[in-house]
Amino acid sequence: MGAAGLRLTLKRLTTTARLMHTTAHPDDEDGGMLTFESRGNGTRTLLMTLNRGEGGQNKVGSTLLDSLGVLRTLELLAADRYYGVDQRFSRVADFGFSKNPEETLEKWHGHDVALADMIRVIRTFRPDVLVARFTGTSRDGHGHHQASAILTREAFRAAADPKRFPEQIHEGLAPWQAKKLYMGRLCWDNSAECEKDYTVKINTGKMNPDLKGSYIQFAMEGLRHQLSQGAAQWKVDPGDRFSYYKLVDSTIPSAADANGHESDFFAGIDTSLPGLAKRLGDDEKNAPFLKAALEEIEKDIHHAGAAAEKEPGAAALPLFAALKLLDETSQRLAKAGVSGAASFGEVPTVLREKREQCAHAINLALGVSLEAAAMPSPVSPGATFTVKTSFHNGSKHALILNDATLGAAAAWKRSTIAKAKLPRLVLPGHDATEEFTVTAPDKADFTKPHWHRDDPATESVNTVDNPSYATLPFPPPQLYAAATYSLNDARNSIHEPVLASFTDEEGASRVWPVPVVPAFSVLVEPVTHLARVNGEHTFPVKVRVESNGKGEGILRLQVPDKSRVEPEQIAVHFDEAGGSQEFNFQVLASVSEESRATIRAILTSQGKDFSEGYSLVTRKDLGAYYYFQPATQKLSFITAALPADLRVGYIMGAGDEIPTALEQLGIHVELIPPASLAQTDLSRFSTIVLGIRAYDTQKDVVANNKRLLDYVSNGGTLVVQYNSGAGDFNSGKFTPFPAQISRARVSVEEAPVQILAPDDGVFHYPNEITTKDFDGWVQERGLYFMESWDANFKPLLACNDPGEASQKGGLLRAQYGKGTYIYTGYAFFRQLPAGVPGAVRLYVNLLSAGHEGVSQQGKAN
Repeated sequence: MGAAGLRLTLKRLTTTARLMHTTAHPDDEDGGMLTFESRGNGTRTLLMTLNRGEGGQNKVGSTLLDSLGVLRTLELLAADRYYGVDQRFSRVADFGFSKNPEETLEKWHGHDVALADMIRVIRTFRPDVLVARFTGTSRDGHGHHQASAILTREAFRAAADPKRFPEQIHEGLAPWQAKKLYMGRLCWDNSAECEKDYTVKINTGKMNPDLKGSYIQFAMEGLRHQLSQGAAQWKVDPGDRFSYYKLVDSTIPSAADANGHESDFFAGIDTSLPGLAKRLGDDEKNAPFLKAALEEIEKDIHHAGAAAEKEPGAAALPLFAALKLLDETSQRLAKAGVSGAASFGEVPTVLREKREQCAHAINLALGVSLEAAAMPSPVSPGATFTVKTSFHNGSKHALILNDATLGAAAAWKRSTIAKAKLPRLVLPGHDATEEFTVTAPDKADFTKPHWHRDDPATESVNTVDNPSYATLPFPPPQLYAAATYSLNDARNSIHEPVLASFTDEEGASRVWPVPVVPAFSVLVEPVTHLARVNGEHTFPVKVRVESNGKGEGILRLQVPDKSRVEPEQIAVHFDEAGGSQEFNFQVLASVSEESRATIRAILTSQGKDFSEGYSLVTRKDLGAYYYFQPATQKLSFITAALPADLRVGYIMGAGDEIPTALEQLGIHVELIPPASLAQTDLSRFSTIVLGIRAYDTQKDVVANNKRLLDYVSNGGTLVVQYNSGAGDFNSGKFTPFPAQISRARVSVEEAPVQILAPDDGVFHYPNEITTKDFDGWVQERGLYFMESWDANFKPLLACNDPGEASQKGGLLRAQYGKGTYIYTGYAFFRQLPAGVPGAVRLYVNLLSAGHEGVSQQGKAN
């Protein structure tokens, strides 16, 4: 904002350069390069991230899968504000780690799904330059990384072929050929290797006074918002830092020097404003006025820049002149009858973009702003609410407010109830306020993601519910405020989304574009339930209903065949204030074999059924959005025997749902707060479990590791689950005998598993485990397996991804003193919440290890 924002906008006005950067996941992006191009050179820059990182690990909480995808979208958008870029996504989902592009593309239903989305973005954005983050080779590591570069290389040429994805052409998109394609990740640091084979070298460590640091440092401030990726402490010291990229395809003559180096990505491309005229090709002769007009506009912009250095407000007059000439030029071009490039919209589109930038620059120069607030919030279809707008004149000039309106979809109804007579004079430093009443249409779109997966644990491609939003981060705001004002005879406009306030989990008041939600939110808790097969089974179902105001209805459950519900239905009533209420049902199910079923909650009100709930995903450093999910509970009935009197203590790490799953099975679990670990009497537990990444995230676990090992030595069982900080774990020497954790993993969930120690009690008590118990696993086998271990450890299982050596470090057992120590990298944190029967049985056996003398409970169940 302010003078810095004006300088940046003026810089963008003088160039037509467009760059598109492609990656696989949030946090893959070269933020320093993006910031350098966008904020340093004024390049119109777009970041296309294929998936939303929904299959990754969450390093700050237990949110996983599609809810994590919403969170990571918000995190990336927060980072994008620093980079200064537009953001796009494809339909493909992050299904977990992949070791090669072949598996990745198979999971993504072939390469055409992601390729079509990438080409759609290219044809819409029309970049001059495509810049892939990765190389498309094994050096990229993750199969998603490799696939993103492979797809980018193909999309570079395919986007220009009207025979590729012709349905896009029929929609009105035109083929587009970018001029150059670069690939990155030529090296991993600033070593001598980086200087060997590059085309473009960018110093992202260069200082920019407006950013109060270097480009990479400013980008890192944005990247640190990606807390779920573990970015909170990332930083970059002052000094040179380079990004290296290699030209791998081009449609224009080489602009490289004798050493094969180019000055920048746009070397050989005329990105000046007057150079836009050449893009008409042979039709330039039909618009002989265009180049001269663009040269005059460029002069006005330069005059504005010089004036702004003395006083930002002085830039307004030359900018008004440029704005007028942009309008006149666009009108003349529309009447000139040109075809070719213009028919594809490139030149008219750039002129429209420059007009928007020019209008924004005028608003910055004059200190003009517009705020619009909705009350109350959120709103539901059919609701009537108030919007108050405030136009602020921050300039030294008196301005005329010519018009103030609300803009929205045609179905929205709005009427002014307190509107001063317009036009009206707004003095320097003063505000002009308006008030509107608005009625949301009965079929207003909800503030929900436009994509979903019916089964996030197994599906790898999202269903797009509204194709018009296909590649956007979220659907755009539905309601805008707009104002038109004039200075002397020159007019300009400003528009902003209507904002509404909400209170976050910390009690702070925040704002976001006015949200639209259903009249009722219906959620079943928990969303999954494990139960043992034992004939007649009774379990509670809790339904949480939120109302956005006064309302009433009847709540009932749809249950599997041969099941009963008590009560059959419940009357629901909310007063004017709405609020949240919880309702409890008992479901009686007769189950004789392993099976899966679904319970659905339905609230019927005024002839409408509500069977979906929403929850707010936000954080104090982020924007906000709703995550919607069906009001269902997935049941998994499992044959499993439990030992009697097993007392489990669970120390949470990064957060997982394993304790809840164990409680549902009938195992009593007590959460041990890490902070109380030093004082807790550990001897009262049969088994203690360290949740995922406990050593990574809980300093009290590290500090009390000797207490935990003493507990084992005295006869207890300790189950340690995976940690990702291999260096810290190995140097900490947390295991009772020497062992080294690695980043080895088995990503193919169907990979065959070999039982290495078939006589070990882990495979017999209290459940008999066979290789069939590894059927039906989701997302992956495991991660962060041990790579070496002392002879006191016994490896129990082995598996491997196709074409790789056998991994035996995923499940190790050792006798330490009187007790049992177990390390497991197998992904039980994904399997138990998903109700995978074999994984549940094996996990119960791990908890029971060392307690084989305890009597069994429900052996036949």
